[in-house]
Amino acid sequence: MIVGRPNVGKSTLFNAITGSRRSIVGDEPGITRDRISGIAVHAGRRFEIIDTGGIIPDDREWIPSQILKQARVALEGAAQIIFLIDGRTEITSADRELSQILRRLNKPVTLAVNKIDTQKSAGLVHEFHELGIDHVLPVSAEHKVGLYELLDHVTQSFPMEDAVPAAERRPAIKISIVGRPNVGKSTLINSLVGEERAIVSPVAGTTRDTVDEQITRGGIDYIFMDTAGIRRKGKTHEMAEKLSVMMARRHIRMANVVLLVVDAVEGPASQDATIAGYAHEGGRALIVVVNKWDAMGKADKKAFEENLRDEMKFLEYAQVAFVSAKTGQGVGRLFEMIREAHKWFSHRVGTGELNRFSSTLELEPDTKIKYITQASIRPPTFIVFPDKRNQLHFSAERQLVNKIRNEFGFKGTPIIVKAKFSKNPFEGKKPKEKEKRRK
Repeated sequence: MIVGRPNVGKSTLFNAITGSRRSIVGDEPGITRDRISGIAVHAGRRFEIIDTGGIIPDDREWIPSQILKQARVALEGAAQIIFLIDGRTEITSADRELSQILRRLNKPVTLAVNKIDTQKSAGLVHEFHELGIDHVLPVSAEHKVGLYELLDHVTQSFPMEDAVPAAERRPAIKISIVGRPNVGKSTLINSLVGEERAIVSPVAGTTRDTVDEQITRGGIDYIFMDTAGIRRKGKTHEMAEKLSVMMARRHIRMANVVLLVVDAVEGPASQDATIAGYAHEGGRALIVVVNKWDAMGKADKKAFEENLRDEMKFLEYAQVAFVSAKTGQGVGRLFEMIREAHKWFSHRVGTGELNRFSSTLELEPDTKIKYITQASIRPPTFIVFPDKRNQLHFSAERQLVNKIRNEFGFKGTPIIVKAKFSKNPFEGKKPKEKEKRRK
């Protein structure tokens, strides 16, 4: 795992090692708050790398203290620790305190001196030996200088990855948890994974990064992605928050199933519908999770769901769950709902079944379907060939989607329909005159 005080380049190093942009990178200090994990492979060795928030050991403010708490949890399970320090600045008291904390852990620690990208700056590295850490290596996370040597050193004791045939690999279900700020997304992910994985705070907007956590339950792997709260565009002023929203929308596209968390006390808001629209437009399977239901007393679930669906008419296919992430009420059932949504999201109907189905179809206004084929899954996408060459009427398309659901299922997932119109090759051509018989 990677530790260090704020703004020394931990997220840049994390992204360089994983070959992705999982952590948000910017000039504003303290952008990373939760611990972020990713998978990397170096020289045939596969390992998990964890990026932590910037640590200031003696900071008593609430969020910095929670960052330190998150880092301590990760440090206990770490096999190797990369202590990252800024090579262009002098050693600070925070650096000294952090080095003392790390040495007391009795775990392998490598001091990576960052921002060393020239021969001139390389001469500064020896000054950092005074921190009392045996292994000191120069790197430049931004330019990937010294990265290979660093990974060679920290992974040398890791086992080589066993080759697993691609056909035997069972991909994990990826779930993105989205919603407005402070609706309980981080509490929900902590309840789902059974540990305090994300920082939970009454302060709206605490989560900025997308926090991943992989767990196995009933032989199935789940990767949960807790995203930053998505605000209205006019309210995203800070650079870090704007980047968070971009990353959250990106992780909606990366997910198989989206959990839209709605505050039961506040009820469905227009911003909830906007966020649901991002998932719907992205063709993701969707579950609406009504959180804080324990605070609603004897409220009528049926009436609440009817109001919810009135606000989001385009989500007639979505499952609705009533939970309390704080107490754990109803959270366990989400795994079953996720599996169900993912099953239909990945379902394919055979062409023969579709042909038999299409032969009985009659849609209003006065439309018949000659042929249907399923072009792809995730999301389920169907190509239809109507009997008329004009555009497929939206009401006919809606009827078709409903009939596909009634016949084949597809619970919890959007269905995409694309119409193709076959052209008569003889249309517009004059019939050839019969050749006159020769006398």
